[in-house]
Amino acid sequence: MVDSAFFTRDNKGRFIPTPMAYSLWGPDALNGPAVCAVAAYAVETDHGREGWRPARFTIELFKSARRLPTTVRTYVQRSGGRILVAGFDVLQHDDETEILVAKGVTVFLVEGVDPPGARWSRPDGERTFFPPDVPEDDDDPRFGGPDGWSTSMEGQQEAHRHRLWSKALPLVPDADLTPFQRAVITAESTSLMTNWGEGGIGFINCDLTVALARLPEGLRVGVEADTHLSADGIAVGTATLYDRRGAIGTGTVTAVENARAMIDFTRTPRTHLWST
Repeated sequence: MVDSAFFTRDNKGRFIPTPMAYSLWGPDALNGPAVCAVAAYAVETDHGREGWRPARFTIELFKSARRLPTTVRTYVQRSGGRILVAGFDVLQHDDETEILVAKGVTVFLVEGVDPPGARWSRPDGERTFFPPDVPEDDDDPRFGGPDGWSTSMEGQQEAHRHRLWSKALPLVPDADLTPFQRAVITAESTSLMTNWGEGGIGFINCDLTVALARLPEGLRVGVEADTHLSADGIAVGTATLYDRRGAIGTGTVTAVENARAMIDFTRTPRTHLWST
């Protein structure tokens, strides 16, 4: 259904935003997950290879994407025996004008066997992310805090450690997401999880880096805030990404204050997860 995907396609093959791609930051803005979704889809479709894993996705969100037809241009920056670096440009089209709204790279690494020898990793006893017991195909996201899991964002608007357990929206209707696309779309909520506080969201992220040791299993991906650092209106946030089996990678964002358009979820009802 159109109302359950970020985009539709027009007769030129361009992506046309649906209301699910709209943002609360402004009346004509698109949300970050939608922009990440179209970029991840394009770069994986154009450059994915059997036996190679998309291990890092970095996008620079330097101009607000609008409710305009959208395309993605991809290109190879380096191709070697164990690494492929593919660049991408997210473009929007206003009449005859082409507008560059975001760009980035995806690094594909060849799969192999881990080298011998033990290495440190976080002990199982220190794990703090345990997904709620909900069906994989349940569309409602769950927001976690000290009092457990809830579908209510209003009840989680506090200065505590935030967690999310979510099934990503599809890019277009009737098209399944790949595990890589699910991870990238959900990882954009690193900004939401790390910058969300008592007053709502007052920082807007200008980038996203997703690093994946493995791809998620199942339809849902979790995001758990690890750090929020801010000074002089600039913030850095990091999160760990999960599936039901455990940690799969990390998300990192930098953000700038946007208090004049601050999103207060106690006053602005959430119509869907991708409201920021």
